[in-house]
Amino acid sequence: MIRIVIAEDEPLLRSGLRALAEHDRDIAVVAQAGDGQSAVDSVRAHRPDIVLMDIRMPVLDGITATRRILDDPNLDSVRIIVLTTFDEDENVLDAIRSGASGYLLKDIKPQDLRDAIRLVAGGQSLLAPSITEKVMRAAASAHPRTRPELVEGLSGREREVLAAIGRGLNNQEIAAELFISPETARTYVSRLLTKLPARDRTQLAIIAYQSGLAGSG
Repeated sequence: MIRIVIAEDEPLLRSGLRALAEHDRDIAVVAQAGDGQSAVDSVRAHRPDIVLMDIRMPVLDGITATRRILDDPNLDSVRIIVLTTFDEDENVLDAIRSGASGYLLKDIKPQDLRDAIRLVAGGQSLLAPSITEKVMRAAASAHPRTRPELVEGLSGREREVLAAIGRGLNNQEIAAELFISPETARTYVSRLLTKLPARDRTQLAIIAYQSGLAGSG
């Protein structure tokens, strides 16, 4: 059972998100919060697997609430999906920098939302396809490709995998491009997460841009 907390300041949207999330029996909403501070308190009380976090909330905004949750060593197993109607570059980057594992827009389809919850609960990260390019473009602008030292300790194959991640390829696509198995691709991704200062796949993609690898083959 995947246990989630919903943090959303609009009661109607909270109810809707709960109904959508609990449509399948493997997801259960253990608490709801109408502001950022209540979200932090609820997470500390219930220690869910996943938090669906709105950005613009009273008392404490969702980005600050995300940072407080993820900075708490007692909550290191909690993963956060930022769910919002806003897709401005600065919000996306702030969410990623805060340690969020996913960033989705509220127009997501119900089944896609449940699939996203399962994906992040399984240890992966994701961005809404409609904003992936915006994130990478903004990341490249904020961090010009002048930091090759980030990847100095990587092997040639690891650099190839990181470059592919930077271009948005999933493990199956990386495997096909590099003529390796999906399991081997997954191993390389895990190795990169160990070697580089990245919490998840999204942050690996940003490192690919920072180091100048993104876009290379």
